Amino acid sequence: MIQLGSTDLIVHPLCLGGNVFGWTADEASSFEVLDAYAAAGGNFIDTADAYSHWVPGNKGGESEAIIGNWMASRGNRDSMIIATKVSHLPELTGLAPETIKQGLDDSLRRLQTDRVDLYYAHYDDPQTPQAETLGAFDSAIKDGKVRYIGASNFTAERLQSALDTSDSNGFARYSVLQNHYNLVNRGEYEGALRDVVASNGLVSLPYYSLASGFLTGKYREGSVVEGARAKGAGRYLDERGLAILAVLDSIAAAHDVSVTAVSLAWLAAQPTVATPIASARVIEQLPDLLQMTGLELSPSELDELSAVSV
Repeated sequence: MIQLGSTDLIVHPLCLGGNVFGWTADEASSFEVLDAYAAAGGNFIDTADAYSHWVPGNKGGESEAIIGNWMASRGNRDSMIIATKVSHLPELTGLAPETIKQGLDDSLRRLQTDRVDLYYAHYDDPQTPQAETLGAFDSAIKDGKVRYIGASNFTAERLQSALDTSDSNGFARYSVLQNHYNLVNRGEYEGALRDVVASNGLVSLPYYSLASGFLTGKYREGSVVEGARAKGAGRYLDERGLAILAVLDSIAAAHDVSVTAVSLAWLAAQPTVATPIASARVIEQLPDLLQMTGLELSPSELDELSAVSV
């Protein structure tokens, strides 16, 4: 277990993504994954009010509802660290104070809990003054409905501005950044954004940690893989991607672990990264993810992966 940055949240080294719950995983399959994750010592679950509004017939909130039903049926809310988000649900967009208040109350109802451990601004809202947004988050913390807040999908400039706004107004600060970052997608984070995270004492929780499944190694030249994410993973199947897979294969064989575990271990070892976020649609996918928790890559292995993916 690790301490999440400057917070007092003690979390598992792998954050379980809940984006698939209510999308590619029905409630029964989701319960199996959640049970297995908890049985392995997992306690950190990431979701959002917007998951999974894009599915025909869904409205959003399906993932939260499944997680809430699971915690209620297992009686384990106090042993779980729950992160959710606001601003991206089609019927409740932006970060105006009234939106945050309604979104939070709706999330608490679906999650069947009285507080959220980590509450994110899912996407930035340039139309709302940051002081109003952060004032609303600060009030939610003072009301006991939220323990810590985080930013997701922010630019370096907007994240720094938000932190400065919190400091100048005495509001709670964002403690973490959730961002797109993995072995094949490094440019968005490495640089100014990572510098802001590091210089302000934040930590990063990367999503798309496995590049829509590409970094599990199941997408190969000439292979045909069906699934909701196959198209997204296929765009990495080029000369660079194949070179990365070759190095992953070699390191995975040396440690007798999955390519998935090596990909996540590289990410977890990067400066400022606290825990990667990864999801499992079915229980059979979970062991490969959990292997990363006991895997420590050597400096030369980390350097080799960094060099081939530059």
